[in-house]
Amino acid sequence: MNFGAGVPTVGVTDLKDDDFLLDVREDDEWQAGHAEGALHIPTSEFVARYGELTEAAPQDGRVHVICRSGGRSAQVTMYLVQQGIDAVNIDGGMQSWAAAGRPVTTDDGRPGHVI
Repeated sequence: MNFGAGVPTVGVTDLKDDDFLLDVREDDEWQAGHAEGALHIPTSEFVARYGELTEAAPQDGRVHVICRSGGRSAQVTMYLVQQGIDAVNIDGGMQSWAAAGRPVTTDDGRPGHVI
């Protein structure tokens, strides 16, 4: 998908281990595997649960938004930018995350996978 030049984007290789990560995939995708330490708020619930993000995100810090491939996270990123939040979309999403060899885990700490 092409969202134009208006969506700030970073590659997986640009991420640092302590960057704040927001995963906007749905529950079944999250349960199959996710980045450890990420905040999970599905796109379908995002507006209603927006306060969870503002409480958890670092004050004056950047929010790195991820989904499976980058489409949903681009939409959420644009919403956050419109709200005045420093947010960036992770190019290629969890597919790129896993392909780069970054760990994918389940809630109970077992190795996970991207669906």
